Amino acid sequence: MWPDSVAMLRLLAALPLLIWIYLLIARGGFWRISHQTNPGAAESAGRRVSAPMSRVIAVIPARNEVASIGTAVSSLLRQQFEGSLQVIVVDDGSTDGTAAAALAAAHAAGAAARLTLIHGAPLAPGWTGKLWALHQGIEAAQALAPDYLLLTDADIEHERGCLAGLLANAEAGQRDLVSYMVELSVDTPAERCLIPAFVFFFLKLYPPRWIASPRSRTAGAAGGCILIRARALQRIGGISALRSEIIDDCALARAVKDSGGRLWLGLTHSARSLRRYGSFAEIGGMISRTAFSQLRHSYWLLAATLLGLTVTYLLPPLLLFTRDPVSVALGLAAWILMSACYLPMVLFYGLSAAWSACLPAIAAFYAGATVHSAVQYGLGRGGLWKGRAQDLNA
Repeated sequence: MWPDSVAMLRLLAALPLLIWIYLLIARGGFWRISHQTNPGAAESAGRRVSAPMSRVIAVIPARNEVASIGTAVSSLLRQQFEGSLQVIVVDDGSTDGTAAAALAAAHAAGAAARLTLIHGAPLAPGWTGKLWALHQGIEAAQALAPDYLLLTDADIEHERGCLAGLLANAEAGQRDLVSYMVELSVDTPAERCLIPAFVFFFLKLYPPRWIASPRSRTAGAAGGCILIRARALQRIGGISALRSEIIDDCALARAVKDSGGRLWLGLTHSARSLRRYGSFAEIGGMISRTAFSQLRHSYWLLAATLLGLTVTYLLPPLLLFTRDPVSVALGLAAWILMSACYLPMVLFYGLSAAWSACLPAIAAFYAGATVHSAVQYGLGRGGLWKGRAQDLNA
């Protein structure tokens, strides 16, 4: 190599190393998983606070969820906490017996009186399907004057103390919205490869410490398990204020924080997803469904994102094939830092530490899914969820 080209290569090789140093020490400690799961996050002023007796209404939008709705409903009706819990299931046009499965689960739990089943109205113009179903459930919940609303999905199983932990967290920190990133399935090879990285990338984009800080504008939540004060939801104008949002959980968190509310997001083993992804194509479709919406449908942001992914994740291993020992060392150092940053997430999911070295290949898959999302949007197809097209290019 010519001297000038060697110098340029070394400058390029230093970029991913600098990026990973920044991510490790200055991105809100998003990778420190023990900090996101520590019950101490529910403490205020150094003391643990118990939740007072609260009236909670859980709202579950459900569309063709017969395989999981029974378990989800049963797990909620068996929650142990100081207070009362009613469950509202909004059957959003299911054709597979979802409604009957929900009722059967409530009867089996001996708590049929605490379940309300609503047969959802046809999708209203300007609404996304999930938010329209949630809106109908929340409208019914308001008649019961709840202190809190638990917005959860039909494929989430909650351990008995899950709600008590959420309530204690909200009361301890005087928070208006607290959310768990539930434990996702890693049963299949595709899930083991891609799902921990999905959570890792989410936390990197929305560092929980920044979400919880009133001094930061960062706001985020995980839609599978959100506890929100009823008055905070009223303050932002209700779910109708978000009616067209595709990434509805983060939009809700943004609205609550902008209205002066306090947030918290963390990881948990006390609530888990029952949804399984059997193939790489299924996970790719899940990513593609919202990826371009996350980029605000900007092809300039798409190009910048792909460039950032290439420099941050793909360049370090590629540098190992150069003939310059300094560039090789810089690339190896960046890859080691990348793996160290990802390792806590891998261990959280009970996987072999060797998976932490696979992040460059995993990032390439996510880059491809993001490009696919942009192509689908450009072709006017958008994403498909539960038989409905969403995020269409008008």
